[in-house]
Amino acid sequence: MEVIIRPDADAAAELVARLIVKELSANPHLVLGLATGRTMESVFSKLVRIHRETKLDFSLCSTFNLDEYVGLAPDDPRSYRHYMNERLFRQVNVDPRNTHLPNGQASDLDAECRNYEAAIAKFGGIDLQLLGIGQAGHIGFNEPLSALRSRTRVKALTPTTIKQNAPFFGSEDRVPRRAMTMGVGTILDARRCLLLATGSEKAYIIAKAVEGPITAMISATALQLHPRCTVVVDDAAAGQLQGAEYYRWIFENEPEWSEFRAAGA
Repeated sequence: MEVIIRPDADAAAELVARLIVKELSANPHLVLGLATGRTMESVFSKLVRIHRETKLDFSLCSTFNLDEYVGLAPDDPRSYRHYMNERLFRQVNVDPRNTHLPNGQASDLDAECRNYEAAIAKFGGIDLQLLGIGQAGHIGFNEPLSALRSRTRVKALTPTTIKQNAPFFGSEDRVPRRAMTMGVGTILDARRCLLLATGSEKAYIIAKAVEGPITAMISATALQLHPRCTVVVDDAAAGQLQGAEYYRWIFENEPEWSEFRAAGA
């Protein structure tokens, strides 16, 4: 795992967007794992801008989202399918047939989960998995005590997650109590993981995820096991990292990041 600290949320999102652009430019058939939420809105808006300015081509890539609420129709404004359609898919030239999310209204949810895993395998696995992190330390909806080898399945949401997502629904009472999510093991199978976190409210959990012990209570700690995981945070989210100065040194000095330093990302 490597941690990259940028001065503010916009710079952190810009770096993540540029990393996605680099991967997609190198491999037009990229299989891209996607996340949702407020943190990702800036990343998607930057990808749309780059697509319009440079003709970045999404036509051959495929996408798989981490999760979807159980019970919400794809056209429900609160569903993640609707979120992705509005913020990215309809704004770039991706083929809608190659955009995948779990079906939260499937009559057999367990079968839908198995089919989702099979679809990822059919596409050759995920090349780059974009991730956020919840205040409970989850990636996807892998709530506390999620097995580190878990696969796509239905999970009950914790009160912390329900409260965090309540603004999207108007109140906590309206938040679905279950969601379908890629498992921790599914995420770790991606060839590269890229996690973005911003804001002081994420500082505590980022420190636990990056520098704390690996535990099923905080599913993001499993990313420490991944051979190629990059965590991008802003100064606020880096506020409790013990190794912050070392992580800053990496971005300023390692050759891998020279092109991004030159571009001001």
